[in-house]
Amino acid sequence: MIGAWATRGYGRESHIRSGAMDRRIGRSRLRRRLQFDLVKPETLNTAAAGVPTGPSPSAAISMSGVVKRFGPITAVDGLDLEVPSGVCFGLLGPNGAGKSTTMRMLTAQALADEGEISVLGYPMPQDSKQARLEMGVVPQLDNLDVELTCRQILSVFAWLYRVPRSEREDAIDRALRIANLVPRAGTIVRELSGGMRRRLLVARGLIHRPRLVLLDEPTVGLDPQVRQELWTLIDGLRAAGTTVLMSTHYIEEAERLADTVAVMSAGRIIAQGTPGELVRAHAGERVLEVFGTPTQLEQMSEQASRNGWASRRSGPALAILRAESFDGDAPRGIMRPANLEDAFVALTGEEIE
Repeated sequence: MIGAWATRGYGRESHIRSGAMDRRIGRSRLRRRLQFDLVKPETLNTAAAGVPTGPSPSAAISMSGVVKRFGPITAVDGLDLEVPSGVCFGLLGPNGAGKSTTMRMLTAQALADEGEISVLGYPMPQDSKQARLEMGVVPQLDNLDVELTCRQILSVFAWLYRVPRSEREDAIDRALRIANLVPRAGTIVRELSGGMRRRLLVARGLIHRPRLVLLDEPTVGLDPQVRQELWTLIDGLRAAGTTVLMSTHYIEEAERLADTVAVMSAGRIIAQGTPGELVRAHAGERVLEVFGTPTQLEQMSEQASRNGWASRRSGPALAILRAESFDGDAPRGIMRPANLEDAFVALTGEEIE
């Protein structure tokens, strides 16, 4: 329940009765604005949110032959994907690869034109409302109500997800602690920094102890320090056994957090494995970086092509892959371990921006 003291407007405090605050929030308005996360009471078949009572599949997510078209554009093209329970699974790909469309189909915001989708054992979209009851969603775009405080937003979502009344305050406090927002519990959203708002989105998605969390580009647009804070939060979810599906176009994010990475390109999964497996399979063990002027690098690229060496431009250098196999005829340069970015470019032919 929303506390008696609430902050509204531009920081002015007033004493508001809980019933009046509920009316001020306007539940019907929130249902329309927050449809992405709403579970209607009549769809519930659980006694308490956060207590798994539905199917318990070995795979938290299963997609088979899924196709989604937008007019002449095929955003997802025959996608096959299986996410085991209890792992952090990363969907890695450039903008336009189909990651966000895939996420939207998992919440039934977008409906597949072809194929089969199952989330937590529930077929989609038939049982999408029940599936959404048992999952948490952190959208790419910030859709927080800027007029409410952190605690008020979490109170509303605790009610929407039907967290039992006797457990709501504890659930709100737990979500604030997870997101490191306890000192900001009474701050209205418009006064939060971008990083704090992203953490509040995560806390909102965790208020009901979901079995599965969908993170759509969770750190997009954030500075490196805030990104590191969110990485710590996500890693904590993984360590606690929550299944996490994270779409991202940040290579380092996928490499650090994901147990398994699937590389998407043009709406399909083109490679899948642990970060280490993908690197070894598609980039080798070592990379030779050769520096020089643009003209020299162009000449070196042509030489690499003639010699059958896989290479790519890497900033002011030419990166030649599988350098561990060179037998003495390699150009002078700096040897380094291969990484997931090398593998990604080898797979897709694209640099991630």
